[in-house]
Amino acid sequence: MTGGIGNAELTLGDIPSIKESWQHIEPFALTFDGYGYWGSIEKCAEVASRPPGTLTQLRTWLFFEARRWHHLGKQPDTVAMKRIKAVLFAIREKVRSGDLR
Repeated sequence: MTGGIGNAELTLGDIPSIKESWQHIEPFALTFDGYGYWGSIEKCAEVASRPPGTLTQLRTWLFFEARRWHHLGKQPDTVAMKRIKAVLFAIREKVRSGDLR
């Protein structure tokens, strides 16, 4: 995993465009350590399984997706990429509006 970026330090320039490929999105997803933040893989999975609302929940979901696809040994399919890009858009909107919780 790459180095972490806290929500307060996150800038729009850090967030890949929704036009980017998975190769550019995955490293960003790993700038948030969901396992460390939530204290366990199980808690991270629980948070990632609920509809995200906060920036932290959105980043948890994206982190968990990155780990899931890594463990599957393949890249996200078309349906997954649509969800991933929707979450990226939501992350961008949270940062743009200053809603960093």
